[in-house]
Parts: sequence; structure tokens; C-alpha cells
Amino acid sequence: MDVPVFRRIAAGLAERIASGDLPPGAKVPSTRQLMAEHGIAMATATKVISTLRTQGLVETRTGLGTVVAGVPRSAGAPIDRDRVVRTAVAIADAEGLGGLSMRRLAGELRMPTMSLYRYVADKEELVLLMIDRVMGASPPPAGLSPERDGWRACVEALARLQWALYRRHVWLAPAISFTRPLLAPHAIAHTEWVMRAIDGHGLDPVTQFRTAVMIANYVRGTAVNLEDEAQAEQDTGMTDRQWMAAQQERFAAVLSTGRLPMFARFLAVGDDEFDLDILLEFGLQRLLDGLEPLLTGPGEE
Repeated sequence: MDVPVFRRIAAGLAERIASGDLPPGAKVPSTRQLMAEHGIAMATATKVISTLRTQGLVETRTGLGTVVAGVPRSAGAPIDRDRVVRTAVAIADAEGLGGLSMRRLAGELRMPTMSLYRYVADKEELVLLMIDRVMGASPPPAGLSPERDGWRACVEALARLQWALYRRHVWLAPAISFTRPLLAPHAIAHTEWVMRAIDGHGLDPVTQFRTAVMIANYVRGTAVNLEDEAQAEQDTGMTDRQWMAAQQERFAAVLSTGRLPMFARFLAVGDDEFDLDILLEFGLQRLLDGLEPLLTGPGEE
């Protein structure tokens, strides 16, 4: 019987670990590196890493990714809720929320799965604590004030701060819901900041709240694409720009029908500067432009 490809690759890496070629603490090849080196798909590369993890040979380290297990952890302190949440965030940062389970987290902490429930009630509470932790690490900008800098500068600054936060933690945007929001105090502080920034300009509390949520939802809605973008780059081995360049023949075939004259005019301009950062900034400015007429009151003409 043929041995599955992922098992053969995992066995080879296990031999390198056993021989010391990959010593404790060394980074193991990423899924993308495995794809490029062995010509395998993302799903196969993921199975390689999962197999090594199940065997206890590798682990996820904050800021490092997947490394060979065996080096004493800097967090040699006793396990508490904070360490549980920090470890969960590190796993999600490296593998997405799909790679985080209570069993996986317990394995990383080297404790029985059921022992986790002494610190969190369930995965929903765990995700809430993760959201609150990363939001708390990026509080609203303290150096700005609506009175001195104006409401627009304050709202812009917070929107860009949230965008940077989503870029650091691509799992975060899909984890947040505005229809069934998780009550994370540090996330609510972001909403409070926007409401305070637009206070005193003629809006009632309900409209202030809806405005704050609208801004947050716009940033979050754009950021949902970040995870797909990262996955697509891993799957194809190409950046968005490289992928677009590879589609030129297909574009030409579609445009040759003459049915898309406006799109053809756009491509003829030759402006290939288009990515999620540009999309976010363009939309944010138009959104704020639309708020201008609503904000009347003291200091407004």
C-alpha cells in the first residue's frame, strides 16, 4: 500500500528533528515552503504540519510560528486564564480560527482538554476573551481629542488603527459580529471613542451609536477579505498583483467581445494600483464625506 504523500513528508521532517538537523526551537518549513519544495497542495501541506503536531514534535510559538518542540517555554509560569488566552491568540494568528479547538489549545498548553474549562466556559467565551485581548492591546489613540483635532481626524485615526489590528490578526474580522455582538469591553471602548468624537454636533445617542457601528462595520467588512487574500496567496504562491498579471490573456478574451466598454476604458488607463489598503482608504473618505452634512451644531457652519 502506498504511503500518503503527507505522511512521507512528515516522516522526513521527523527524521531531521530526531537527527538534530532541526534542533528544538528551530522553525520548521511553513505550509507555503512545503508547497513550493514538494509541489503539493495547501491541504496536503497542512496535513504535514498537523501530523508533526499530533506526534508532539512541533508547536506554535508567539511571533515565531511553528517550531520544533523541546525548548522550555518562556511562559514557565503556572497556567492561568491570561496564558490560555495568549496561547489561543498565537494559534489563531498562525493557523486561523479554523486551526483553534479546545483540544488543540490543550495540547499546546500540555494539559488535559477538560482542564481548560476551569479557565473558560466554552469556545465562545474563549473567542470573546481573545477579541478583548487584542482590542485592548490597541486602544483608541490617546494623542487626539475632538476639541483640538476635530471629529474627522479622530474617527479616521481609529478606523486606521482598527485596520492595522485586522492586518495583524486576520482571524479577527470573521470572528466579530455586529448582529450578535460579543460584549468585549475593549471593543466597546472603540465604539465609545467614535461616539465621543461626534458628540455635540446635533446627533442623538441612537444616531451616534449607529454612526460608530457603521464606521466599524465598514472597516471590518473590508478586513474580512484579508484572510481569503492570505489563503489565496498561500494556495497559488502568487501575490494579488502577480495573479492579476497572469490573467491578462483571460481579460483580453473577455474584453474582445466589446460588451464591457467602461471596464476596458479603466484597464486602458494602466493604473494597476489597487489593493485592499487602497479600497479601505477610498471608501473611508467617502463615508466621512457623507457624514459631514449630518454633523451640525457648535462650531459647525
